[in-house]
Amino acid sequence: MNNLPMNNLIDIGVNLMHRSFHEDRDQVVARAESSGVSPLIITGTSLRNSIEAARYASRMPGKCYATAGIHPHDAKSCNAETIPKLKELAVLPQVVAIGECGLDYNRDFSPRDIQRKWFASQLQLAQELNMPVFLHERDAFPDFAALLREHKPARAVVHCFTGNEKELMTYLDMGLYIGITGWICDERRGKHLKALVKRIPLDRLMIETDAPFLTPRDLPAKPADGRNEPAFLPHILQSVAGCIGKSVEETARATTETAKRFFGI
Repeated sequence: MNNLPMNNLIDIGVNLMHRSFHEDRDQVVARAESSGVSPLIITGTSLRNSIEAARYASRMPGKCYATAGIHPHDAKSCNAETIPKLKELAVLPQVVAIGECGLDYNRDFSPRDIQRKWFASQLQLAQELNMPVFLHERDAFPDFAALLREHKPARAVVHCFTGNEKELMTYLDMGLYIGITGWICDERRGKHLKALVKRIPLDRLMIETDAPFLTPRDLPAKPADGRNEPAFLPHILQSVAGCIGKSVEETARATTETAKRFFGI
């Protein structure tokens, strides 16, 4: 894969501040770059995590960017200072989106009314700053879609899309972008994605690892510790290209250009 004539791929969703990367974070970035994956968009999932992501990205100009947001799991920890602090982060040059934010009714780590309140607040912040939004949704489609219709973000990507055809077409009709992960490589639960991904226009499709999670199950050489990392993004690209019937080169070029345009990088 490394020898293919393509633009660098952009991994739009890497949980690079996760504890599993504490020992070798710089090496993970270097391995990604040598695999043709650069820059990386580091996902912010809490206030502390977003601060760490922005700080790390500032050390890696051009190689890493960050998002700033509160994941629905952490919505219960939000208070009156949360949005002002996110706003301070959002104006930094290396911070390119608000999020990861949204609704998660699968695990319900935060009460649902609290999730909705802070999702709406982050959508309002993105509107105010005219920034894109990095979205999370699990088992919450009706409320999630209703809040997006109400607040109408200028640009938003549904990160790690794993939903059904109705949900996909609703998102596309709303003008949203779609992020596809190694879930599509899972023969147990990703079969439906292989057909659905064909419905996503190339100018709305982006790819991501969601590392260290969602390691592609069909990797030829699986990591001993099971940890996913952005160097594996070319494998996901190859799967997506095969599903949509496009060459790897065309798919790489399109998803990279879409990501550059979406995040303004």
